[in-house]
Amino acid sequence: MSNVELFSFASDLELAKAAASRWLEFLESSEPVSHQTSVALSGGRIARRFFSEFANLAASRRVSLNSVHFFWGDERCVPPTDPESNFAVAQELLFTPLKISSDRIHRIRGEDVPDSAATQAEAELRKIVPADASGQLMLDLVFLGMGEDGHVASLFPSETEQAISDKRVYRPVTTSKPPPRRITISYQTIAAAKQVWVLASGSGKEKALRESLAPQGATPLARVIRSRGSTKVFTDVVLR
Repeated sequence: MSNVELFSFASDLELAKAAASRWLEFLESSEPVSHQTSVALSGGRIARRFFSEFANLAASRRVSLNSVHFFWGDERCVPPTDPESNFAVAQELLFTPLKISSDRIHRIRGEDVPDSAATQAEAELRKIVPADASGQLMLDLVFLGMGEDGHVASLFPSETEQAISDKRVYRPVTTSKPPPRRITISYQTIAAAKQVWVLASGSGKEKALRESLAPQGATPLARVIRSRGSTKVFTDVVLR
């Protein structure tokens, strides 16, 4: 597909190192243009390795991240200290090692009532992230993982068309994957982001990735790709 940049790697470690290096380059190139950069982080297994590699690289280069505001693509409805929390992973492997200031970290409050947490997360985003003429927020960069069914963030294949077209920036969802109650960013907000980078790693994902890259694919990732002019996909999945 002409609107996808596909980067293939032999292992998840190579993927994580390459994505970390490119993210650091992205932040360094963005610095002269803007005083702040907004990024929505992802969860999942590859995020752990990616955060670790980025933290090591940023520390070795002594790069300041004071201009970066951190948000999330989705969060599980659990407290911030729960092992299932996407925030908890980033706190352990990214924020604490790099001594990121708390005023730059805008977590989704998974411990709150889901509707309230989604509303609050949107309000927090609107304080920092600019909107276009229609009011659509435009994040600088959104990171996404991909599940074996092609889901991204907490946008799963079983959703109705009404849910898919929901214009809220964040919304509560109930999924078939534990933990089931989650808050997710919307398709519209992902589509409007200046950059979207997908980290698709792990065995058993070849079918989902292949369908996602097909012009008429029906997976959530396929919907994301069709909605955008350009999407970067970093993967260690072998497409035979």
